[in-house]
Amino acid sequence: MRKTTLLAAAALLGSPGLTLAQNTAEENNPNVDAPFVRNIRADRPGQTITAQVLQPGRFQLETGFQRQFGGPGFAQSLSGATLRIGFFNGMELRVSQPYFHSGPTIPTETGTVTASGWAPAVVGAKFMLSPNYDTRTQVAILAESALPGTGSTGLQQRGWAPSGRLLVSQQLGERFGLEGNFGFSQPGLQVQDLQKGQFLGTLALNGPLCAKTGFFVEAYGYGRSGLSTGTTTGLYYRPVPAVRVDFTAGRVLGGAAAGTTTVGGGLTFKVGR
Repeated sequence: MRKTTLLAAAALLGSPGLTLAQNTAEENNPNVDAPFVRNIRADRPGQTITAQVLQPGRFQLETGFQRQFGGPGFAQSLSGATLRIGFFNGMELRVSQPYFHSGPTIPTETGTVTASGWAPAVVGAKFMLSPNYDTRTQVAILAESALPGTGSTGLQQRGWAPSGRLLVSQQLGERFGLEGNFGFSQPGLQVQDLQKGQFLGTLALNGPLCAKTGFFVEAYGYGRSGLSTGTTTGLYYRPVPAVRVDFTAGRVLGGAAAGTTTVGGGLTFKVGR
C-alpha cells in the first residue's frame, strides 16, 4: 500500500498539469509578446510619460533636441537626456538634465547672467502599480525633483522642486496604446509653494504605420488659475529593435505662450531585455 501511494505521488509531481501551474504569471500572460509591449517605448517626446516601468537590468537612454519659436516669448533651443534604469520590485530609477542653448538675460545681486547652460538635474523613480510588466492596462506613479545647487549659474534651483504624476497606459488591440498623465509640481517644499504649484494633464495615442515606423499624437494642458493647452505630433522609426528615432512638431494653442511652435527630434537606446 505504501509503495502504491509513493508511485501515485511521483506520477502527480511529474504530470504536465502541475508543471504548468508552477509557471510564473509572466509566462502564463498571453500579452507578453504583444508588439505594444515589446516595442521600445520612450518617455519622450511631448509632455506624456509612459506608464511602462523598465524590467530589472534594463537600461534606456533617451536624448533629444527641440527648438521653440513664433510665440510671445523669445526663440529658444534646448537639448537634454534621460537615463532610465530598471530596478527590483517594480521600480525604475531615473535622472535627466536639459541644456538651454540660449536664454534671456537675468539680473542678479552680482550682475546680469544669461539663462543658458545646464538646467538643474532631475532625479526620480517610477513605481509600478500593475500586477505585472506586460498587462494590457499599466499603471504607475512617478515622483521626481530638481536637485538644488545643480546646473549653470542663473538656472540653478535653490531648493527641492518636487513633482508627481499618475501614469496610465491602455493597450488597444495588439499594437496601439492610449497614454494618460495627471500630475502636480511645485517650486519648493514650503506650504506657500503649494499656491504656486502647477497641474498637468495629458492624453496621447501611439501606434504603428508599418513594421518599423509609427506615429504619436497628444493633447495636454497645464497651469493653475489659467490653463495653457497644446498639441504635439510626430513620427518614429526603429532601424533595429533596440533603437528608436523620432521627429516631432507641436503648437501651444492657449495660455500665455499661445502661438508658440516647437520642432525637434530624438534618439533612444535600449540595453537589456
